[in-house]
Amino acid sequence: MDTRVAVIGIIVENKESVPALNELLSEYGEYIIGRMGIPYKEKKVNVISIVIDAPQDVINTLSGNIGRLDGISSKTAYSNI
Repeated sequence: MDTRVAVIGIIVENKESVPALNELLSEYGEYIIGRMGIPYKEKKVNVISIVIDAPQDVINTLSGNIGRLDGISSKTAYSNI
């Protein structure tokens, strides 16, 4: 199956949703290439970027599930390869 490389940008505004987010990311761990999290204490948010190599439907499902978590938003950018 063809895969694509993508970056999922995540902004966490509700820290109570972090355990659910971590559970989702663990479920898709086999596809995740890397993860970087940056706490922005002044604005009381956390910014996370996930680099993933997976089939497009897997990326869409993960991004959609992340975006449905309370106080968490996500956007995805896809490579052309």
